[in-house]
Amino acid sequence: MVARTSGNPNDFCLPDLGEGLEEAELLEWCVNVGQRVQENDTLAKMETAKALVEVPSPRNGVIAELHGKPGQAIKVGAPLVTYKDEEPEAPRPGNGANGAKHEERQDAGTVVGNLAAHDESDEQGKVLAAPAVRRLARELGVEIDQVNGTGIGGRVTAADVRAAAPSSSAPAVPEHEAQPKPPPRMPAPASGDTDRIPFRGVRRTIAEHLRYSVDRAIHFTVMDEADVSALDELRRRLVAASNEKISLLPFVAAAVCRVLSGRNGAQFRRLNSTVDDDHHEIVQHRSVHLGIATDTESGLMVPVIRNANQMGVLEISRHIAELAKEARDRTIPPHRLSGSTFTISNFGAMGGRFGTPIINYPEAGILAVGRAHEGVVVRQGMLGVGKLLPLSLSADHRVIDGATASTALARIIELLQTPNELLPPG
Repeated sequence: MVARTSGNPNDFCLPDLGEGLEEAELLEWCVNVGQRVQENDTLAKMETAKALVEVPSPRNGVIAELHGKPGQAIKVGAPLVTYKDEEPEAPRPGNGANGAKHEERQDAGTVVGNLAAHDESDEQGKVLAAPAVRRLARELGVEIDQVNGTGIGGRVTAADVRAAAPSSSAPAVPEHEAQPKPPPRMPAPASGDTDRIPFRGVRRTIAEHLRYSVDRAIHFTVMDEADVSALDELRRRLVAASNEKISLLPFVAAAVCRVLSGRNGAQFRRLNSTVDDDHHEIVQHRSVHLGIATDTESGLMVPVIRNANQMGVLEISRHIAELAKEARDRTIPPHRLSGSTFTISNFGAMGGRFGTPIINYPEAGILAVGRAHEGVVVRQGMLGVGKLLPLSLSADHRVIDGATASTALARIIELLQTPNELLPPG
């Protein structure tokens, strides 16, 4: 459904909230009908797929109508608030020549910072648009540089692209991608036996992202266990020395970064790649921007530790704790939720040993860490009891061969079993 735009000058339409999305969920109104508001007063709190956003009033005025109820999804470009038709107020001192700058500034207010600052454009001077919007423009045959953007700072939204597209230009779905017919519906249970939960916000974004990953990447998974008995002893010593809470996860992250950054040879750097399906290219990265899958009340998020390969265990541990808190509080800036080149999922904190993690597309690999447990180990031909850490590595077979993935996992395990190699010298 294409977003609506209004010809009523007293309508304030929902702008693109800086993420190239088509809608946002209304959480609560912060104003009432008949209330007089000042410019930049908060009108409503909205939830996008990644952030909680406060929408400011673009002008002074009296609220005549509120469009939408809490829990409702509002399309970008649809009327959000209607003001009463009043005589325009005289400009306030200092506003005349700076009106354009002030208008640009008032659109930027959100609880997570200036979202428009994280726009992506190909070159200086080109139109602002998210990669997904540019891809949609190519599919619809729209020259994006010719589209007037209605988003923050003139950013082109998906609704703008669709509005500019000829009605006959919608891309046909290839036969091999056609969706199968759903099976016949079974009789629905009595209404008192079910709860219906709206499928939107973060949960819907996660579902769409995973579906896209499964459709594009050719998944396979290799699994093994690491004897982390010595590593756990080292961890305890670091906890005592630093007086900080440290889990096994930062050590796993450090080992992954060591392998992916090619310090001991470049044969595993292919795991630190992303796939550009639009141009049929594998993009191999020199730095490891590590995604850490984080479970929140709103669903799974993947905060990113940039240049993690340049950090030590303690620094990685601090970043993990900080990002996890921001993700769970929904205060994390959108730019810290994108740009990862490899992801680690620590589902073992909840239980379970092995899994088949789904790749965080367009990345080429993801490592799942299971629950550490005591088990039988063999050391120098002698049986003993040690702490075992299950690891499951999924990779995109289009990018990585099975032998490479298996050898990379073996190298990660080797580092975890000789943990002093993960510490800086001295």
